[in-house]
Amino acid sequence: MSEGISVLLVDDHALVREALGSWLRSEEGIRVVGEVGSADEAVAMAVQHRPDVVMMDIDMPGLLSFEAARLIRSRSEKTRIVFLSAFSSDRYIEDALKAEASGYISKNQPPEAVAKAIRQVAAGGVYFSPEIQRRIVIESGGARLAKEGKTRVSTLTQREMDLAASVQVITEEVVLKLARGIARETGERNLCLAGGVALNCVANGKLLREKYFDRIWLQPAAGDAGGALGAALAAYYLHLKQPRTAATSGDAMQGSYLGPTYSQESIERSLTESGAKFEVLGSDEILSRCARDLAEGKALGWHQGRMEFGPRALGGRSILGDARSPTMQKLLNLKVKYRESFRPFAPSVLREDVSEWFDLDDDSPYMLLVADVQDRHRIRMTAEQERLFGIDKLNVPRSTVPAITHVDYSARVQTVHEQTNPRYHGLISRFKDLTGCPVIVNTSFNVRGEPIVCTPHDAFRCFMGTEIEVLAVGNCYLRKEVQSPELKQNYVDKFELD
Repeated sequence: MSEGISVLLVDDHALVREALGSWLRSEEGIRVVGEVGSADEAVAMAVQHRPDVVMMDIDMPGLLSFEAARLIRSRSEKTRIVFLSAFSSDRYIEDALKAEASGYISKNQPPEAVAKAIRQVAAGGVYFSPEIQRRIVIESGGARLAKEGKTRVSTLTQREMDLAASVQVITEEVVLKLARGIARETGERNLCLAGGVALNCVANGKLLREKYFDRIWLQPAAGDAGGALGAALAAYYLHLKQPRTAATSGDAMQGSYLGPTYSQESIERSLTESGAKFEVLGSDEILSRCARDLAEGKALGWHQGRMEFGPRALGGRSILGDARSPTMQKLLNLKVKYRESFRPFAPSVLREDVSEWFDLDDDSPYMLLVADVQDRHRIRMTAEQERLFGIDKLNVPRSTVPAITHVDYSARVQTVHEQTNPRYHGLISRFKDLTGCPVIVNTSFNVRGEPIVCTPHDAFRCFMGTEIEVLAVGNCYLRKEVQSPELKQNYVDKFELD
């Protein structure tokens, strides 16, 4: 079989499909596997040939094109659908998007646009004609009609991947060169990092492994928010002349849990006023219930103790999941965070177990170091999987904890310490007792575009606006299925993509 992108053309107008087929056959790297005139034939041929792309007229006799598209996608997941149409009404566009179309092209577009769409869609991206781009939003797992006055089209191709990789490589080179120079010129063995670039976890991990310094301290709110902390410290030490004492071991910031906390009484009052239905459990029982929920693959909202200072959720305001699940990453992105399915998540791991699971034996309490998953937990890709591209390749499980393992077998690690967050440490310990695994997924308790939840009311509102199944606020335990449907929120259209 010759190489190239395999394409099936579907149009009830013979002249259209013959002319387009003839032109596409002259294009290098595109292989037309068939031309058919009905949606029924399209389904049969797509099942037989499993083409990379089906170009289908949107207005076909017999079986509806949209239903045919759904049937093709259900029987050949790798096949992408692009609709051709002389019509561009909202109804047609919405039906096409519901059928998981990767593209929609007006028939007034030149053949070059069709070839471009085929290549872009086959590479894992999307393609919509300019007049349609203005009316849709491309986001996690697909597209939808935009609200009036709003539009956001985003495609992910090899070019975007290469650009992102190039920026990261240059950043790492600069960070390592600066650090090497500082170590050589000063002879210092300890290094403190702050500023926005200090949130680059991959560069931080490489800097640690180079061992230019014995110890590296990463300020947890290293971005602009850290300026408030710096101003307070400057006033305290420089202006008020207070004595300075450096910690010789451990985490002097004690987990950076500097935000508000709420009493059990105030939590119960807030949830009651919000209309929530909940149980009040003992401290031991709520850990056991939540650990069991995680082991069963449920998404857990976790609102406990003081709120974290900085951009990372550290077990105070977190959404948690089972890192062993091959579908957890996609589920949390698409149904909870409402963002692109490929976005990575970080692991929370018991400090005493970190070296058993990751190539790291240092404290990383603020999720600011990237380390590789240990070889014994990795899953090697097959030759067929290695040939995949883009999102399809990202979806291949890389380890026994696939929900937190990146494409290069790395992970952005948070070590959890009993001294600084005993309840979160206790939850992961219970999960380990049930599963043998001391690693869980930890992501911030919010949807895209919204700040991390702060109050119990915030937590309940986010819980009701997403597909989080269980919520623990203090000792209050909430299950989604018993809540009033009237309290459900709709976050899907509320925020623009970040």
